[in-house]
Amino acid sequence: MLNPFQSTLLPPSTLTSAPLRVATYNIHKGVRGVGPNKRLEIHNLGLGVEALDADLVFLQEVRHFHHGDAKRFSRQSLAWPQQSQAEFLAPEGYNVAYRTNARTSGGEHGNALLSRWPIGDIGHRDVSDHRFEQRGLLHVPVQWQGKPLHTIVVHFGLIHASRVRQAQRLAAYIAECIPPDAPLVIAGDFNDWGERLDDHLHPCGVLRAIDPKGVQLPTYPSRIPVFNLDRVYTRGLRCTTTFVPRGTAWARMSDHLPLVVELEPA
Repeated sequence: MLNPFQSTLLPPSTLTSAPLRVATYNIHKGVRGVGPNKRLEIHNLGLGVEALDADLVFLQEVRHFHHGDAKRFSRQSLAWPQQSQAEFLAPEGYNVAYRTNARTSGGEHGNALLSRWPIGDIGHRDVSDHRFEQRGLLHVPVQWQGKPLHTIVVHFGLIHASRVRQAQRLAAYIAECIPPDAPLVIAGDFNDWGERLDDHLHPCGVLRAIDPKGVQLPTYPSRIPVFNLDRVYTRGLRCTTTFVPRGTAWARMSDHLPLVVELEPA
């Protein structure tokens, strides 16, 4: 039987090749389902992240801890990890950056970056627009082949007006904290159901990474993807390839599919 994560949509990546492979993935806190049908998917997600073979993995809805789920899944043969989900999902040798966005009665979750390359000081900016949605920007400088590359992991809100204000705060953060000539990758779950956010992000000096043929690949919902909620925006880089892995294994792990793009200097 073939490994369900093997796919012709996952071409091999090498450290010496010019393209930078970037993946963004909303992992739904490592669980699926509700009530008695709730199941732990974090172990399958670990296999999936490794199969992506990305240099940089931008993750959203990453649990730092959750007491309730840890207790619920403690008696399974594959139990709730002792580590934070970001640490658990990182392939061997990867650097990990995580910052919390939301705190709940049972635990906390946020954004994470897994990097094949060395990382610098980790930055975080709260961009919550109202008290019902806690959102943040995770900023991680990366040394890519000896050159500084800035990365920002985002997860925008569910209301369009909130997303617009969060895009404005993102632009202000970039102007304040990132050199204007530095290459930049912004990736995450933008929740932009109506495809109305690109114009609000242009003041950041970034463009959406789209396949050279103009193809945009939907990632949500994972079983029958229709919407392009998961995206990569870049400055100083150009997109050469995009792909979204499909199949039963990917559809069950999260309500989103991962988006993978390959980039090279513009």
